[in-house]
Amino acid sequence: MIRYLLPLVLFAVLSVFLYLGLSLNPRDIGSTHLDKPAPVFELSQLLSPEKSLTQKEFFGKISLFNVWASWCTTCRYEHPLLMQLSAQTDIPIYGLNYKDTREEAIAVLQNAGNPYTASGFDEKGKVGIDWGVTGTPETFIIDKQGIVRYKHTGQLTVKLLQDQIIPLIQELEKS
Repeated sequence: MIRYLLPLVLFAVLSVFLYLGLSLNPRDIGSTHLDKPAPVFELSQLLSPEKSLTQKEFFGKISLFNVWASWCTTCRYEHPLLMQLSAQTDIPIYGLNYKDTREEAIAVLQNAGNPYTASGFDEKGKVGIDWGVTGTPETFIIDKQGIVRYKHTGQLTVKLLQDQIIPLIQELEKS
């Protein structure tokens, strides 16, 4: 009897694991920084190299921190949505220009518009590593105390903004 029951139980257990595995988003590997202070960094600003961008910019306001690059095709699809968000809300959007050249990154902003309050230039990707960046684009929400409250890997969409990001920002603004 056990000889016939064991394969059936094993099949059921494997089926549950397969179902759970197929329901996961392979791009979403989470973040070790959620609910922790934003990593400390200091970068020259992309458009004003004589100025710095640090994590201190996030204090006192809810901020969006968007990792992008001129070589990132998905970032170019996301860019008009960031432009729209920048124009229609008071949410400051900070950028992390990741593993790029200054000239090509500036050209993108000159041609497509600049949604960023400021963008740090992370040519070697060291700050991106500190943030746990796995690719571009990635977007973080940082609360008024400088705590990372959300991470999205991949392109932002209108639905994602409406269903998750804007409601989270509104909730964080209450606290």
